Amino acid sequence: MDLGECTKIHDLALRADYEIASKERDLFFELDAVDHLESFIADCDRRTELAKKRLAETQEEISAEVAAKAEKVHELNEEIGKLLAKAEQLGAEGNVDEAQKVLQEVEKVRTRKKDAEEEYRNSMPASSFQQQKLRVCEVCSAYLGLHDNDRRLADHFGGKLHLGFIQIREKLDQLKVFPYFFYFFLYFIFHFCFTRNTEQVRTKVRHSLNSQTLFTAQAHAFPHVFGDAVDPYVVTSF
Repeated sequence: MDLGECTKIHDLALRADYEIASKERDLFFELDAVDHLESFIADCDRRTELAKKRLAETQEEISAEVAAKAEKVHELNEEIGKLLAKAEQLGAEGNVDEAQKVLQEVEKVRTRKKDAEEEYRNSMPASSFQQQKLRVCEVCSAYLGLHDNDRRLADHFGGKLHLGFIQIREKLDQLKVFPYFFYFFLYFIFHFCFTRNTEQVRTKVRHSLNSQTLFTAQAHAFPHVFGDAVDPYVVTSF
């Protein structure tokens, strides 16, 4: 995934200015970050679904029982890949003992994988078993093979693309928590401080819809307060 050169200005002095200013008032730059991260995830998910569709059209159909056995092998492959990537990271950090413990766990999973592959092999014709069965990684949309070796698995699960999308998805989940605290704050202010009359609240919201939108979110978190006066994805300044 090549995003090209960043068009933004990367200046440590500006960063310091922002950190100081953000302590005095909320500049809502996190909302811009949410938009960018959501676009990355949406693009990745589109590629994932497209890849799944292609596989469904090109790969040989198998029964549900065989598919379940193949999925088991894929899951063990994924577990091995993650453990190997973790062991390499621990080794790079100098935690040799911890890395050795993880490698011991890898050996146990390899044994389980061998048994799962045997079950899968026995459930299919010999000619079909050698066909490279693929699946799509739900995190980064890359292809994973049923018969991938350990090096390939470690490269994938420890690679920049896969780890990068893990960070993007985790960060997006963190940032999405913020709007709901904001809704609670709005609810408290209008319901307990200004008025207990829902119709008056709705009138204020309708009036505020003409003001500049501060951020995009899910205003239906409090439908009993805002009613249909607010677009489900817009909350405006009051």
